[in-house]
Formats: sequence, C-alpha cells, structure tokens
Amino acid sequence: MINDEYEGDTMEKPKQIIAMGGGGFSMEPGNPLLDDYILSQCPVKKPAICLVPTASEDHIEYICGFYEFFLTRKCNPRHLPLTDPAVAAANIENFLLSNDIIYVTGGHTGLMLAAWKTFGLDIILKKAWEMGIILAGVSAGASCWFEAALTDSKPGRLSGETCLGFLKGSHCAHYENEGRRPAFHRLIRKGKLPEGIGTENGAALHFIGGELKQVVASRPGMSAYRVRKESRGVCEEKMAAVWLGTD
Repeated sequence: MINDEYEGDTMEKPKQIIAMGGGGFSMEPGNPLLDDYILSQCPVKKPAICLVPTASEDHIEYICGFYEFFLTRKCNPRHLPLTDPAVAAANIENFLLSNDIIYVTGGHTGLMLAAWKTFGLDIILKKAWEMGIILAGVSAGASCWFEAALTDSKPGRLSGETCLGFLKGSHCAHYENEGRRPAFHRLIRKGKLPEGIGTENGAALHFIGGELKQVVASRPGMSAYRVRKESRGVCEEKMAAVWLGTD
C-alpha cells in the first residue's frame, strides 16, 4: 500500500477541490455521476485515487465500497488507513503525493482533523493541493477544506468546527437535512461561523485555484446556497447547478 519512491511531477496543474454535500459511492451506490465527474477532471488516463477514510475511523465497509466502485473504472484505487500501526512507520507524505486524486470520506470531522494533525496530514494535504493533486470528499470530507464548517462532532448538537482553511468561508454539508439549514444560518448570524455555502445531498462544489468554478449535481434540482450575513439576519442565494445526467 505504501510506496516510498515518489519522484514528483514537474508539470504545473491547477489546484482543484471537489466538495460533495452528500453523494458518491457511499450515499448513492446506484448513481455514479459525482464520482465519475471527479475522475473526469484528472488529465491522467488511469489516475491513482487514494481514499482517506479517517473520519469513518477506517470503517471496513466504507473501504470495501470504495474498491467495489472504483475497480470498475479506469483508475488505480488505494487507501490510507491511519488506524493501521504499520502506517505510522511508513512514508505517508510520499505515498499521498504519489496520487492524482485524494478522496476523503464522511464521518466525524473533529476526530479526523485531530488525527490528521497528529500525522501531519494537514501539511501534506496542503502540499498535495498546491501540486495540483485533486482533493475530493463527501460530508466531512467536503467541509474539511474550508476555514470552518457546521458539524455534528459534538454529541447532541450542531456546532462550528475550525477546518483546514484551503478555501475561504464556511461550509454545511447535507444542507437540506433536518436542522442543518437553520443551525448554519444561526451560527453565521451570530458570527460564530464566517459566511459560507450550504451544499445539498447530490450536489458538489468544484473549486479551481480557490475560486468556485461550478456546482454540479447527480440529481435534477439539487444545488448549493450562498449564505451571507446582513443587518437583519442572513441572506440565502441558490446557485445554478449543472445536472450531470442526460435526459
């Protein structure tokens, strides 16, 4: 799994992040549109795609689902389990930087970020992004790239979480799920979260160079919303989304 012989790629690539509010192989097993979109953004004919399942505590079903889907595509899937004691002695940086796409799972945002800091993944992932390795993820794996996010990391309530800060503002995944929209609005209104974007299940944000290129969707009607603070509360604006399917 771990390969220490990475020599780098001198070709300049754009910095890309594809953040899914919900969807992909783990949430829409019969709908491959978002995962296929991620693969399509990589110029490599058979890209190496690495699952980082830290937020799910390296859950075996999540990992198996990843291989079950991506082994049917023209790519080279692998994964990085931080709960494996052997990983601590390996060259994680070389292994991660040898990939073309890094795909982060959903799960517990707070535990994931703490583990990443322990292993230095926060620094390695920023280097990967700056090198042009595509960063992708769903739920916690989408929100982690922003300055902050709405999470359920604290039992029994939705709260703000400080994240990696590769992207400006805050993020709320599963935006249409019960309680998440009003909690996101409340925290932005109170100044506990910066202005941000709420992304529905089945929608994804595609950033290039830190700027939002487009919103794409695996189902018609799903999208994302910009949420801004104003004098009387918050203002929510629905963004146009490109449905990836065909009529």
